[in-house]
Amino acid sequence: MGGPGDPPEGTPEGGPGGGEDEYRSVVFDESFVRAARLQEFSAQERLADHAPAVRRRPPMRRGLSRQALILVLLIAVAFGTAIYMGVRHPYQNPASSGPPAEPLRMTVIPLSPQGKVPGASDTDQLFAHSPAAQFRIGAKGIPLPAARRTAHFSDSQVTTALSIAKDYIVRSSLDPEVLTGEQVRPVRVLLDPDQLDQFDQSFSHPAADGRHAPTGWLVRFDPAQAELADRKIRVQGTLSAAETDSATLEVTADHTLVYALRPADAEKAGEASLFTVRRELHFRFDRDDLRLHQAQLVVSYVQAGPLSCADDPTNRLRPLLAGQTAKAGGPAGTDPYATGGATALCGSLAAGAQPKV
Repeated sequence: MGGPGDPPEGTPEGGPGGGEDEYRSVVFDESFVRAARLQEFSAQERLADHAPAVRRRPPMRRGLSRQALILVLLIAVAFGTAIYMGVRHPYQNPASSGPPAEPLRMTVIPLSPQGKVPGASDTDQLFAHSPAAQFRIGAKGIPLPAARRTAHFSDSQVTTALSIAKDYIVRSSLDPEVLTGEQVRPVRVLLDPDQLDQFDQSFSHPAADGRHAPTGWLVRFDPAQAELADRKIRVQGTLSAAETDSATLEVTADHTLVYALRPADAEKAGEASLFTVRRELHFRFDRDDLRLHQAQLVVSYVQAGPLSCADDPTNRLRPLLAGQTAKAGGPAGTDPYATGGATALCGSLAAGAQPKV
């Protein structure tokens, strides 16, 4: 008996489901026919144009579907967003590069003693009887303050600025090779590239013009006159950071450094004496400086003694050692009619600043 969809007489021979089941595998659906590369002309076309029985169809254009295009677009947008968020700092300003660094403005003031420079053979005794008795030794005397974020700079960025400033002070006033004038590169590599020309010119052509004094950049003594009697340099001071604008951090450093010195000539080696340097430095940092571990030194105010006012402290410091007195005469004359120069200054070293020995 036939099924519900079969004719009453059953499936006729040759009908669907009949004897042609064995040919189902070679029956082509419409999509296969449309995809065929050869197409048969109609009888009328063959009669009219004398065309061959078949013609070759142009290849079908295969491209991305709309869904695939949307997926590719979404992936590209997500990838671009990830790169943007990864590179962009949450505190970064749209303008990544700031204005060029200002030239360093410097003042170096020698301090002349009022009498003979006191000395002693024991450097520990000298320090113990001086105002530097409670100072720390070396970099320990330059502690970093607690860093607090500002409106546009994070805690880590403020800490980085303070660390770079400390590194500059250590290299420019505690490194023995810098103090003796053997090296300047440890200091140079910490400067913003915009200041390197000024730095190099200061050492190739020193001038007392408030712009090109090597002793404004770093502390160095005349190696022909004095040498360190004790490498344990005493240091005390402060560091502070503040935001000057949305793109700039400024660090102020104010430190007093005390060196024990003796004559460089071994034949004249005698008692050691103390030499004091007060340095007030102002550093400026943009985001590139923080990223590259470099600084813009914009102000350097230095007082150093005991020195003779008659000696020029521009290139090297020539300390007065134990038993010596200041040379007669004051600083070099200042011409008020000349432009572009700096006023020659000299101070008097207070008696209380010397060790009591």
